[in-house]
Order: sequence, then structure tokens, then C-alpha cells
Amino acid sequence: MQEIVIAVAVCCAISCGLAIIILIVNATVGNYGECELDINNGTKKLTVEGGSSLLSSLAAEGIFIPSACGGKGSCGLCKLKIIDGAGDILPTESAWLSDEERKNKIRLSCQVKVKGNLKLEIPEEYFLVKEFSCKVISIKDLTHDIKELTLKLISPDEVKFKAGQFMQIRVPEYELSKQEVYRAYSISSSPAETGNVEFEIRLVPNGICTTYVHQYLKEGDVLSINGPYGEFYLRDSERELIFIAGGSGMAPIKSILLDMKNKGIKRKARYFFGAVTSKDLFLLDEMRQLEKELHDFTFIPALSAPGPDDDWNGDTGLITEVLDRHVTSGDNVEAYLCGSPGMINACLKVLAAKDVPDNMIFFDKFA
Repeated sequence: MQEIVIAVAVCCAISCGLAIIILIVNATVGNYGECELDINNGTKKLTVEGGSSLLSSLAAEGIFIPSACGGKGSCGLCKLKIIDGAGDILPTESAWLSDEERKNKIRLSCQVKVKGNLKLEIPEEYFLVKEFSCKVISIKDLTHDIKELTLKLISPDEVKFKAGQFMQIRVPEYELSKQEVYRAYSISSSPAETGNVEFEIRLVPNGICTTYVHQYLKEGDVLSINGPYGEFYLRDSERELIFIAGGSGMAPIKSILLDMKNKGIKRKARYFFGAVTSKDLFLLDEMRQLEKELHDFTFIPALSAPGPDDDWNGDTGLITEVLDRHVTSGDNVEAYLCGSPGMINACLKVLAAKDVPDNMIFFDKFA
């Protein structure tokens, strides 16, 4: 018995000792004090408390850098040029940086910890990004796992964006997350609706933001969003348009189509939308209405695994197979893609085989 008591006492002593060491390390090594951020060659200087990531330090100062993964280093969107003070490139950054970017001192701002003074460059358009306080006015089921979220802007009460761009939703602390996190979602509403923004959010198992929206968020709640961001918007040309999406990838394509309608844009367009079964299809009536209202628009939904209860007479197969059957040549074609990385990569191969130029294919990397 005495041996057990001694063993327990020793374990407790070791645990206490380790705890004291950790406290000492946090108070000394981990305490970086105030650090200066020299932005754009001294155009703007900020004093921040060291110890946090550059991404979160900038956000705390009202400078929002796009990040779809909430700072986990898994989207590669938050790239900034850091001229001095960032230290060595981390393994978590390597996969996202090309050789050219490494030479130009490009880093992932979510992975760079502010430990001292930094000199960096921030694109001017990021200073135009705003944070908006919004009220949830509608949460509607589109499918069994996709909800349409509509927010009314409170302050500021208007937003200007290009159809196809995205914004970041700030998720507050709740039982699945001990800290606030940001997640990126494409806007599905028309830019003409400056007082409201709409998103189509698909439930991801254990996803912090998607679970919050699907299971916790209520109409009347207040949310914060920031943006707009992104280079996924319609280019001004006369080329034929090919849109390809699946699931909640519908969002930016819908916004672009509504914008084309509002602006009277007359270009031939085909929209390939992939789903598994009929329960994964949505907004069919809206798309058929746009077929009537737009100049030369065809909506082509396809099911990859229709069941006997689907009573489906439309296209079947993977969306890449459907795309391959319908598109005979990439001559004079411009393509816009939104979906999973796997779907996008597969579609890129089909489009390349059809000789669609790389610089005429557009998609957001966070999709």
C-alpha cells in the first residue's frame, strides 16, 4: 500500500513539475510582447501582440485575408508576401507554395506566427474588404443536406460584389469549437440585391461551420461575415459559356446566371449540374425559368446513380461523362467550375481534351 502511495505522489510531483515548466515557457519563450507589422513599405504600420498567426493578427485589426479553411493550412488561399521576419517555411506550407512563390517570399499567413517585427505586402483590394453584421432572415431546406441561408445586412447595410465571389462567415464559439472560426462560402444571390446575401451550405459531417448552420443557427440570430473575395466571376467576352457544378457548387453559378439576366447579357450558355439521385437535385424550377428568360441558355442536370424510384429521363452518368458527350469542341469556349476538388480535376481533364485553353477555365481553389 505504501508503495502505491509513493508512486502516486511521484506521479503528482512530476505532473506538477511539468505544469510549472509549461507555465514558465509560456511566460518567457512564448511571450513575444508587442510586434510591429510594416505593411506595403510603411504605408501602414500596426502594433500587435505577438504569439498569434499573422492571419488572425490581421483580422483582429480589421484586415481580412481570404481563408476557406479557417487557418488550418488546408486551403492555400491566405498567401501574402512577407519580406522579412517570417522565419523558415514550415512543412505545413510547402505543398501550397510553388518554386516561384518561394523565391518571391510568398507564405501562408495562417501558418506564420508573429514572433517579432514583420515586413509584408498586402494587395490593395484586401483593404476594401469589410466586415458586416447581419440578421438571419431565412434558413430553408434545398435538399436533405443543403440549406439556403439568407442574411439581411445590418451594418454596413449594403454590399457590392461581383457575381461568383465568396464571403467568409464567422462562427462563434459553441460546443464543437472553443474559438471563433471563419469559413468561406460562395454567394448565391444576385449582386442587384445589395441589402441581402444568400448562401447554399451543404452539411459536412463534423464540419464546424456547416454543423452550426444546420443544427444551431436560427432565424433572427445575428452573424458576422466579411468579404467579398475571389476571382471567380464572369469575364467580358463573346465566347460560349460552359458552367459545371455539383451540390452546393450551384451557388456562384446561380449568382452569375441571375446577373446575366439582370444585365441582359446575351451569350450562349450551357450549365452541367451533377447529382447522385433525384433527392440531390434542387432549384430545378428556377433553372427552367432562367432557360426561358436568358438569351440562349440550356440547363443539363445529370444523375450518376439514379434509382428505380427516381423516374429519371434526363442525362445519366458522372458529370464528366455527360460533359464529354455534349461538348464536341473547346473552340471559342469559356468554362466556369464549382464543386469538389475531385470533380474539378476530372472536369479539367475533359476540357483539356476538348482543347479549352487553360486561361479560359475558372474556379475557386477552395471549392
